Amino acid sequence: SGHGQIGLTAQLCYHSSSLDLTTIPVVETDLTMAALSNLPEILQPKDEDIQMMLSAGVHTGTRNSDSMMTEYIWRRRNDGIHILNIGKTWEKLILAARIIVAIENPEDVIAISARPYGMRAVLKFANYTGANSIAGRYTPGTFTNQITKQFREPRLLVVTDPRTDSQSVKEASYVNIPVIALCDSDSPLQHVDVAIPANNKGKHSIGLMYWMLAREVLRLRGTITRDEWEVPVDLFFHRDVEELKKTEDEQAAKLEEGAAPVDYAEEIPAPEEAPVVDPSLVVPEAAVPAAAAPAADYAAGGWEGDAGATGGEQW
Repeated sequence: SGHGQIGLTAQLCYHSSSLDLTTIPVVETDLTMAALSNLPEILQPKDEDIQMMLSAGVHTGTRNSDSMMTEYIWRRRNDGIHILNIGKTWEKLILAARIIVAIENPEDVIAISARPYGMRAVLKFANYTGANSIAGRYTPGTFTNQITKQFREPRLLVVTDPRTDSQSVKEASYVNIPVIALCDSDSPLQHVDVAIPANNKGKHSIGLMYWMLAREVLRLRGTITRDEWEVPVDLFFHRDVEELKKTEDEQAAKLEEGAAPVDYAEEIPAPEEAPVVDPSLVVPEAAVPAAAAPAADYAAGGWEGDAGATGGEQW
């Protein structure tokens, strides 16, 4: 079938020497159309979309598999890794985008990720679609305990990993909140309403899926056209602190190498020369003898010390 052919393409691409876009064979348009014949033509994926999913490793599963995820697994490789069906991944992605668009108030949608690789993707998804996000640890009782300050009442939940975010999925089942989840081959599907089969353990796969989901939501809302979205997918990828430091150090080193030496001698003006004075024009001051002035003062009235002594003798 068409789904099997796309899965075969995924396996061939995985065994290639590199996962760059340039090394991935182009998927035929007829093959994609046959695989997703139940979708309208406007919602069909482009060749670039399939290539990006394959290069990010969206089709790569784990060695284990859940019984409820069997229908989304195409086959198992010789090394034991399960290969997910890219065609069904795209179908569920479109279904999830249509459900999100059906929510009138975008703020009633909450995207959750306790996995570090999905925190940045969740924040970016909420930023571009107008939804709310919970990145990091989920506080128990957020959906069920009205006393807590973080109490929320969403209408839809988007989860990165049903196992890591199990507390939020469980509480959503208590208050009848539908759940959309990125599910790997070993993810449990209890209380999950829409499962998007994808690799939810790689930072590139998680970022790409949230980027595609946000793009499709904006397309269905009419905010952007289907030709191109100017937001790069790199913004949704997780970035380590060490990588950021290395990048900053490299940029600082390049700036130091490229900076030209500054000649400070040109900027500082030269000191002005003092004017030359003709010695013949200088009038000498009258010389006063050093001993004349004290003698004259003593002769006039004596020293003040003598006056003080005279006053003491009068007592």
